[in-house]
Amino acid sequence: MRFVVTKACGGGGRARAGSLYVGCCPTPIETPCLLLSTRKGLPTFVSPDLLASLPSPESRLLHVSPLHFLECPSPRTISNIGGLHRMLGLHECIFVAAPRDSIESLPESEGTNKLGPSFETPCGRRLVKPKEYMDMISSLKPNLWASLADEVPAWVSEKRNKTSVDRTLRWLDDCLALDLESGANTLGAIVGGSCVEERKRCATEVAMRNVSGFWIGGFGLGEGMEERPALLNAVTDGLPEKKLRQISGLTLPEEVLQGVAAGIDLFESTYIYHLTLGGFALTFPLDIVERDILHSQLSDTGKIQPLSWKTAAASHARITHGLTSITCSTSMKCWLRSY
Repeated sequence: MRFVVTKACGGGGRARAGSLYVGCCPTPIETPCLLLSTRKGLPTFVSPDLLASLPSPESRLLHVSPLHFLECPSPRTISNIGGLHRMLGLHECIFVAAPRDSIESLPESEGTNKLGPSFETPCGRRLVKPKEYMDMISSLKPNLWASLADEVPAWVSEKRNKTSVDRTLRWLDDCLALDLESGANTLGAIVGGSCVEERKRCATEVAMRNVSGFWIGGFGLGEGMEERPALLNAVTDGLPEKKLRQISGLTLPEEVLQGVAAGIDLFESTYIYHLTLGGFALTFPLDIVERDILHSQLSDTGKIQPLSWKTAAASHARITHGLTSITCSTSMKCWLRSY
């Protein structure tokens, strides 16, 4: 994996653009960008045969939670197959593994102890130890993976917050000691809750480890929109500029923009997942021409179109024109209304 910063914001700004090069993908990924949500490595709402028809190479960047494989198939079975790419037949996709997916595998701080973090998963609450986690990483063979983190909500005590940073750093060292690649594909986890000083301490310590990038956690757990920029800046100011940065917990478009302004490169697509689950299509103009066309098509509903309306049941019109996604450009509203 290689990451290059291609443009950086001047005048004291932190936003940046970059290119992510991964061996299995013939074309570099332009950042900032979103990771497609998956369930056991397969994209939600998109069948594998349609994945190739989406805009490339952005559609090849997939987020996978190793916790989805806690029950089956076993790490040994996946390892015998040859890893996630061969098991799913998605050889040119880039898999980024992180325990939290903000949909089904959520951190549970009350169940976490010194042995490992606890998560609410589809198979119940599970405590994940570094050795067990690294066995899953070794078998899945993702292109990038994040270390374990003790994520805590914003309202915990100062002592509990400090403990979460100490545990996260210790688990990072444990994971690196068990990593056969010696950190070549590792994203070091950074936490710190709602405390700026703990965020700075964790970022500084993780930056001293042999990692290829950083996974920033502990967001979306009760902190306010107003205090988030200071917390983000406290982290990014202590990180080297030439390494990749991924964040978890920023879902709304406004929150993603806060992350972009702070210099984050990779984001989750949880917001898109929940919109689709609710029967909505998110449309927005990509340039001035598309904006004028879209404004002439949309009514007072704005940018989110509910596809459950009765008017959509009888409509043979496309969801929207001018966009290249497989759903928006080819599907009729009545088709989606009938599901």
